[in-house]
Amino acid sequence: MTPARVPAPRPPLSRRFGHLIGAYGLLALGALLFLAFTLTLPDTFPTLDNVSAVLSNQSIPAILALGATIPIATGKFDLSIGYGLGLAHVMTMQLIVTEGWSWPLGCLVVVLGGAVVGAVNGVVVEFARIDSFIATLGTGSIMYAFTGWITEGARIVPGPHGLPADFTALYDSRFLGLPVAAFYVLALTAVLWLLLERLPFGRYLYVIGSNPRAADLVGIPSRRYVVCAFVGSGLVVGVAGVLLAAQQQIGNPSVGMDYLLPAFVGALLGSTAIRPGRANALGTLVAVTVLAIGLAGIGQLGAQFWVTPLFNGATLLIAVGLAGYAARRHLRQRRTESSRTPHAPPEAAS
Repeated sequence: MTPARVPAPRPPLSRRFGHLIGAYGLLALGALLFLAFTLTLPDTFPTLDNVSAVLSNQSIPAILALGATIPIATGKFDLSIGYGLGLAHVMTMQLIVTEGWSWPLGCLVVVLGGAVVGAVNGVVVEFARIDSFIATLGTGSIMYAFTGWITEGARIVPGPHGLPADFTALYDSRFLGLPVAAFYVLALTAVLWLLLERLPFGRYLYVIGSNPRAADLVGIPSRRYVVCAFVGSGLVVGVAGVLLAAQQQIGNPSVGMDYLLPAFVGALLGSTAIRPGRANALGTLVAVTVLAIGLAGIGQLGAQFWVTPLFNGATLLIAVGLAGYAARRHLRQRRTESSRTPHAPPEAAS
């Protein structure tokens, strides 16, 4: 007869409190920042106009951060997203303005092109066995060269009739009184949450990111899933490029790199929230929200232009440190729980 299984001991109060702080501390920080700026700037900060402006300005960095989250889940980094954003944005303007394509067809081609670029990144990383930092930096530089070749270093300016109103409405329109771009961010977050948290695809990505050798031993085709992760990142970059073109309504060949650092700050900082120790969509959403509140607040306080890159750079260093600490803490907890789990004795021979 098999003895009853002894239930695992309940974790101590200090550990549960530490888990709550690790999971929801960043969210609490965002609430405290919003409260602090509201009390400091009561006439300008907690207004609907300011909230709408923040949502509109930060939607594209948020989308890029969510796109960067996908390969990070596998332990890889896509440093080409800034260059890819610039190329996708310029190609959208080139096809619509210069080539005279209909805007739906042009947008579709750009988004699919982003997926192709992501596939190339994945193949270079996995099959050529080049480190993701170096590989995506190289492909990004090639994309930047293509951007310069297409535009010849000049901006693409629409004619006197401007861009189609339906195209610019992709970014400029409002829904429920708020910028529609904010709802794109929420929709993408929901899709990534479903993929990463509720479907086998996401579980495979996390296994690959935490222990590639174990993934190979259990039969997970790591190369295929890593390439798919880069394809997902490229697809999101293509969408962000289309939205950037609809927002700026002008083709600027040098605009993409301004979004690279904020995207990685959001993605890495997001891996310390909600599900500490691993990249996750909800954590990234919380992180970009906190960053948006902080940037809007210091901007309204009259900070100098150099404060924004200082804020992003310092936050990136903190995010990397916290992400590494959260991952190590998560691994220690798993090992501790595994060692404390009682094993049932073998059944006696009948």
